[in-house]
Amino acid sequence: MTTRRRGSWGCLTALALAALLPCARAQVPPSAAEASAYTGAHAAAWRGDVAALERLAAASPSALEARDAHGRTPLHVATFAHQRGAVAALLKAGANPGALESGRYDAVTIAAVADDEETLRVLLSQGASARLVTSRYDGTALIAAAHLGHDGVVRRLIEAGAPLDHVNNLHWTALIEAIVLGDGGPRHQATARALLRAGANTQLADREGRTPLQLARVRGFAAIERLLLDAGAK
Repeated sequence: MTTRRRGSWGCLTALALAALLPCARAQVPPSAAEASAYTGAHAAAWRGDVAALERLAAASPSALEARDAHGRTPLHVATFAHQRGAVAALLKAGANPGALESGRYDAVTIAAVADDEETLRVLLSQGASARLVTSRYDGTALIAAAHLGHDGVVRRLIEAGAPLDHVNNLHWTALIEAIVLGDGGPRHQATARALLRAGANTQLADREGRTPLQLARVRGFAAIERLLLDAGAK
C-alpha cells in the first residue's frame, strides 16, 4: 500500500492543490442537451455517422471547422464521443488535427485525458501531433496523461515524439506531474517507468528547486523513488 507523508510542500500549498487538481477536468465535453441540439457536422460527428460527414465535407469543406458554443470542432466532438470512424473520416477529409477548443485542448489531449488509447491511435496515425502545447497550463498531452497515470497513453505519446521534458507554466514536467499529482500506485509507477526509460530528465526541478527524487521522497512514494534511483536520479 502506498503511504503519504505530510510535510511542508512549498510549491504544493493548499491553494495550489485546489487550483491544480481540477486540471484534467478542465475539458468540457458536450452535455446531453448540447449533443441533442447539434446539427450538421457536429451532429454527424457525435453520432459517428461517417457517410453524413463525407457528404458534408464534399459539399462544404468549411463545415469541418465549424465551432460550437465551447469552440469545439466536429473533430473535438467525435473524440469526446469516442467515435473513431468519425475521427478518421474527418481527418481524411481535411479537418485540422491541431485545432484548439475554448479551453485550449486539441483532440490528442482530449483522448489522452480520457485514457482512450484507440482514439489516440487513430489520431496519431492520421497525422495529429503529440507535440502541441495545450491548455491554460501551457502543457502537453503527455503531461496531462502522466498526471492521471494513463501509462498506456503515455507510452503511445512517447512513441509519437511527445516532448519528454516540456515544462509547463507551473514549472512541472510530465515526470514531476506523475509524482506531485499522482497517487504513487501501479499506474503512476508504470508512467514514471515509461518516462524514465525514454530518457526523461531527472534533474529538472520544480519552482522550489525540488527534483523528482526529492518530491517522491516527500510524498513517500518508495517504488517511484527506486525507479528514479535506478535511472541515476539525484
